[in-house]
Order: sequence, then structure tokens, then C-alpha cells
Amino acid sequence: MKRIRIVATLIAVVAVVFLICQPLHAITTEEIAKASTLEQILKRGELLVGLEAGYQPFEMTDEKGNIVGFDVDMAKEMAKALGVKLKLVNTAWEGIIPALLTHKFDIIMSGMTILQKRNLKVNFCEPYYYIGQCLLIQRKDKEKYRSWRSLNKKGVVITSKLGVTGAFTAKKLMPKATLREFKSENEAALQVANGMADAFIYDEPQVRVFAAKYKKQCIGIFKPITFEPLAWAIRKGDVDWLNWLNNFLRQVKGDGRWAKIKKKWFVDYVKELAKKSK
Repeated sequence: MKRIRIVATLIAVVAVVFLICQPLHAITTEEIAKASTLEQILKRGELLVGLEAGYQPFEMTDEKGNIVGFDVDMAKEMAKALGVKLKLVNTAWEGIIPALLTHKFDIIMSGMTILQKRNLKVNFCEPYYYIGQCLLIQRKDKEKYRSWRSLNKKGVVITSKLGVTGAFTAKKLMPKATLREFKSENEAALQVANGMADAFIYDEPQVRVFAAKYKKQCIGIFKPITFEPLAWAIRKGDVDWLNWLNNFLRQVKGDGRWAKIKKKWFVDYVKELAKKSK
């Protein structure tokens, strides 16, 4: 009986060792490709793009209620290249990364700055635009506030949008001033136009828009305070989708489409705003 137990134990040990030593199933490149967002988009026949329509001239709502802008035109080109339809998913900024991670859309195309903190949660494509934080001030203060340094004092009121790099920059470089954060860029810039704040700090393209829109009351200080690359964000670990996007970006920059879209929104649109503000 004892001998039978010993033999049984040995068989069990051998079986366990055999199972442990078996190689794990290797994930093939085909399986990785099938799991990619790229394949899901092609099967669905639709590209889902997350953005927040309020960041002029990257994405905004026109008079007819349509979402338009630089990122929107780039998304349209992307959908064409994929051979699928485009669906824009307008999402509040504070929830845009969580929405991406829970598969509400395939990509964030919303003028997002590459930050190391964000990079812990998402993967970024190669930058498609470079900006810096700039200032909008009251026209009467053009001699008083010539740079951000002159704003770093008690009694000065600076505005920006809640949770963006403009607010982060103000806290870091102008800690002596009072920072007021608003839910939208328009609210924050209007504080300066109405004489209720000394300066609005935000991305250079947006400051140019407001400088044109409120040109009677305001001027822009366009010497960049920071250096910030903007990029599209996707879920981590999707090498096929990342590869496709980077190659798409190289193509549109190389064939002139990117420059054409840039002129449409960063030159022509701003000029049109300035005309309307006369």
C-alpha cells in the first residue's frame, strides 16, 4: 500500500513538472494585428474621433452647429485614407482620456499637449503641431505688461481654462498672481476683454483668435512662454494603429494637405474674425 502511494505521488509530481515546463502559447503577429484598433475601425466601417469642440481654431462649433476646425479637417482626411465614415464624439476635456480608455472612441484629436503625466495613461503619435503658451492682455496695458514676468505680482488676475497647460504654466511661473480657472476658453478670455482680469494665458493659436475677436479691447503677446508639442492620443500598446497614424501624418505633411489645412484655419479664419470685429 505504501509503495502504491509513493508511485502515485511520483506520478503526480511528474505530471505537475510536465505541465509547468510546457511552453506558454506564443501570441502571433496575426493575433496582435486582429486585436488592433485599426482592424476594429475597418470592420466597423467608421472612425470614432474624440474631441472637445471649444478649442479654436482646432475644433469649434460654427453658426450652423457643425463641429469644424483644423483637427476636424485632419480627421476627415484620415477617414478618407482608411476608407471609412467619420464620427466626431464631442467630450468634456476632463473626461476625454477616461473616455478613450473605455473605448468610447478610437483616438483623441483635440490639440492635446504631450505631457509625461498623460503619457503614463496613453500613447502619443508623432507631434503634428508645436505651440507655446501666450498672453492676451488689455490694450491699455500694453506698456504695463510686456511679458509674463511683469504679471507675477500680487493684485494681478490671470485667467485660463480649468485643467490645461495654460493654468499649469500660470501656477508655476506666476505664483504671486491670482489665477482664476474657467470651464471654457471663451469665458476666461472674456474676463480680460471686459476688464475683469489682467491677462488670459493659453495656447498661441487660441490667443491669436481672441486677439482678432476682441481687437478693440485686447492685444496678444505672442512670444512663447513654453514649448509644447501637440499630438493625437491612442490607447497604450497598439503598435499597428500607432504605425499607421505616424505614416499618415508623414504623408499629409509631405503632399501639402497639412499646409493647406493650416492656412485655412490659422491664417484665413483669423483674418476673417478680424474683419468681423471692425
